[in-house]
Amino acid sequence: MVSTYFADILGLGTPELIIIVVIILLLFGGSQLPKLARNLGSSAKELRKGLDESKKGSGKPSDTTTPGNNTNNTDTQNRG
Repeated sequence: MVSTYFADILGLGTPELIIIVVIILLLFGGSQLPKLARNLGSSAKELRKGLDESKKGSGKPSDTTTPGNNTNNTDTQNRG
């Protein structure tokens, strides 16, 4: 069980998890929880998608220079 393993890492037992769930219910209300879960799920999906794209593109050299950011500026080279 993933949730039990996560709770073991944090040192949380069943009573602590129940208290956390009750506080979340009080803060967000029952009607807001589905919307909150949906937004959290879509955020996680976008994060995974971005991580997968960065892993696929990691073999390509990245262009770190930006337009107008020329490192070969002749003014700095002419100074003594």
